Amino acid sequence: DDDAAKVKEILEKRLTDYAGKKMEVFVRTAREMRDLVDINPFANQPGNKVAVHFLDRKPPSDLKGAANGVQDETFEAAAKEIFVHYPEGMGRSKLSFGKDVVGTARNMNTVAKLADMASG
Repeated sequence: DDDAAKVKEILEKRLTDYAGKKMEVFVRTAREMRDLVDINPFANQPGNKVAVHFLDRKPPSDLKGAANGVQDETFEAAAKEIFVHYPEGMGRSKLSFGKDVVGTARNMNTVAKLADMASG
C-alpha cells in the first residue's frame, strides 16, 4: 500500500544491504507496465529488438540532442521512459543518453511478461 517513493526506498535499502553497494530501483505500477505495452511506438518490431529504458524522471526534452553513439537505433520518449528500437540488437549498440540519464532497460518481451504478472 506504500507509494512508489517509499517502495523504492525500502527496496534500495534491502538490495544495498544484501549486495554491499548502492543499487538503483525503478518502480512502476501494474497499470503503468500495461500502459507501456499499449503505447509501444515500435509494436510492429520484434519484442527482443525493442527496449524500454526505465528512468526516475522525465527524459531530456531534447532527447535527440542528448543521444550519443547513435547508429541505426530509433527512440521515443515517454513519461519516465525511453523506448528504443535496436535493429541490430541491444548488445551491439553504443547508444547512450548521457551521464545524467540514469536508468535500466528491459526488452519488450520482458516488459509484457512483467505487465501480465503484475496484473495477476
